[in-house]
Amino acid sequence: MSRPQAGFLWRHHRFSVDMLCFLRVPEAGVDAAAGFFLECDISVAHTLQKHLVFHRIRRKVEVELCPELGVWAMLPSTSEVHRAPLQEKAEGATILTADPRTACMGWRLLTPKESSALYLVPGSRHGDLRDYHRHRYRQGIPEGVRDLPPGVALPLESNLAFMNGVSFTKGCYVGQELTARTYHMGVIRKRLFPVQLCGPLPAAGIAPGTPVLTESGKAAGKFRAGEGDVGLALLQTEKIKGPLYIKSSESGHVALSASVPAWWPKATK
Repeated sequence: MSRPQAGFLWRHHRFSVDMLCFLRVPEAGVDAAAGFFLECDISVAHTLQKHLVFHRIRRKVEVELCPELGVWAMLPSTSEVHRAPLQEKAEGATILTADPRTACMGWRLLTPKESSALYLVPGSRHGDLRDYHRHRYRQGIPEGVRDLPPGVALPLESNLAFMNGVSFTKGCYVGQELTARTYHMGVIRKRLFPVQLCGPLPAAGIAPGTPVLTESGKAAGKFRAGEGDVGLALLQTEKIKGPLYIKSSESGHVALSASVPAWWPKATK
């Protein structure tokens, strides 16, 4: 089953929108062509639709929104009830498949909104959306326009090559030149790292783009986004091991510690 992470780049090699791609299999006996479901940040769904329609040229391709479908994240658990392995399925509009980014993100379920995810995945239980975001931030997984701002985020600095999100074997695509050159040179000085915030936090949280500083006050990077005391920051790789902090007008300094996810390729640790 095709299930890569994907994204569109602007001509200046930066993100336009990130997405997950799932193969749609026609139901048995139905005379219909196979297609794809594209999961993206809901705030840019119409933008992505216009982008795809603009680039279809003379191809007979329909690009439609699917408001009748719901997306579920099935996060892994260590409890006994969740240990039975799930089986991938693709029947019409219902798709259950492993998350393409990394095993620690569990499974993805696309199904009509009237269907019950608890019925389709026995032993599961409803969770809180904030818990989902906290989980992926702890794992260093960026998602959506907050974490991958259009026109700002670069695919390799965002670790998309680790998450089945960049191909270095397919043909040319918009933004390929810088992406391929950076990859083959092997020099990526900044990356998105999962971070833990310590100490009193501002009531409004940490603003995106807030500078992250070293103990001596030198720039180490910028905070990208977060949920509570966890988040992502774009940091210089050579400075992540030392003490880091963020200046806060409300509480002075907020200590910040960065970590390297266990699922990253070992050569990058």
